Amino acid sequence: MSTFNWVFILTLTLFISRRIRCNSILSSDQSNQQQLDRVLKLPGQNFNVSFAHYAGYVNVNKESGRSLFYWFFEAEEDPSSKPIILWLNGGPGCSSIAYGLAEEIGPFHIEKDGKTLYLNPYSWNKAANILFLDSPVGVGYSYSNTSSDLLSNGDKRTAAENLEFLLKWFKRFPEYKGRDFYISGESYAGHYVPQLSQAIVGHNQKNGEKLINLKGFMVGNALIDDFHDHLGLFQYMWAVGMISDQTFKQLNIVCDFQSFVHASERCEKALEIADEEVGDIDMYSIFTPPCSGNFSRLNRLWRRRKSRTGLLRRSYDPCTEKHSTVYFNLPEVQRALHVHTTNSPLKWETCSDTVNENWNDSPRSVLNIFRELIHAGLRILIFRFFSIPLLFLFVYYISLGF
Repeated sequence: MSTFNWVFILTLTLFISRRIRCNSILSSDQSNQQQLDRVLKLPGQNFNVSFAHYAGYVNVNKESGRSLFYWFFEAEEDPSSKPIILWLNGGPGCSSIAYGLAEEIGPFHIEKDGKTLYLNPYSWNKAANILFLDSPVGVGYSYSNTSSDLLSNGDKRTAAENLEFLLKWFKRFPEYKGRDFYISGESYAGHYVPQLSQAIVGHNQKNGEKLINLKGFMVGNALIDDFHDHLGLFQYMWAVGMISDQTFKQLNIVCDFQSFVHASERCEKALEIADEEVGDIDMYSIFTPPCSGNFSRLNRLWRRRKSRTGLLRRSYDPCTEKHSTVYFNLPEVQRALHVHTTNSPLKWETCSDTVNENWNDSPRSVLNIFRELIHAGLRILIFRFFSIPLLFLFVYYISLGF
């Protein structure tokens, strides 16, 4: 064999061994980061849990330093056999940690003191592995090292960076790669969820394999089509007597075919009048007391009435958003969740006005994406109410493969 051949073989061998070693190091780094992300115990957690959970960051753009915060909960029992559900809240600009996790479907909810946790009996991690993501940057603990990024968020970049997050997250948690994967969310996630689903389907087709095994998605109380969503919202407020006939007519005239995100000045003024007429009523729960000074007295009356029917498991609390704001601003909580306090916002908020008010692209309808994904074979559910027990049953059936 010639000297050239020997040199070539030796060079190729060194290159391959170096490549294997680099991949091994990368895999080891990801495994180490997974363990670093593990949350051992939270402040105010006066109970033990049977499941592991992890919180931390995934960088989605090295150039500007954009990093998204996640909190992942394994299923209570046999997580290796359960699907994964990604939960996204909307806004745009609202935190999935604040609402989806701490107030709705997550395992940990917050007591009235803002310092103590209790277990949610309807947590979705009883039936599936649940991944909560704060997206885009500027929401919750998610951040960018480039401040102008908070002024340039929009639908396209959010979908692209949510996909980037997932690809890197599955490298950090390779044991979940190939698992049945679903996406769910509410409100403006009516945009996020189908747009991310479309990005995943496109990415899988481009690579010729299901790198993310997306099976379907679910959106609730979702913004999907501006015209019909406006129409339905105005009819609802008028039908239950929250706005006057005059305001109802005005809304339908000046907000007709208007964008929810970029409404005209006339539409904004009509919406302000409607808001004044609605007054101190919780739009998400109109038959229960709002979070106000009269809450204590009204809550006692409401609780007595409801307890007779056997429908109430805990005292109803309309102020859960306030409790979340207190809890997630506690320094000891942020340390337990591995929050990068030097990069993330100084004050944690349930929703970011900066992100919301500076939103760029937002199509007036995503129905075309729904049509595309139905033909792609995805399972899709749209709901217009929020019943935690009912949705828990739906998630349970997903976990069984129905």
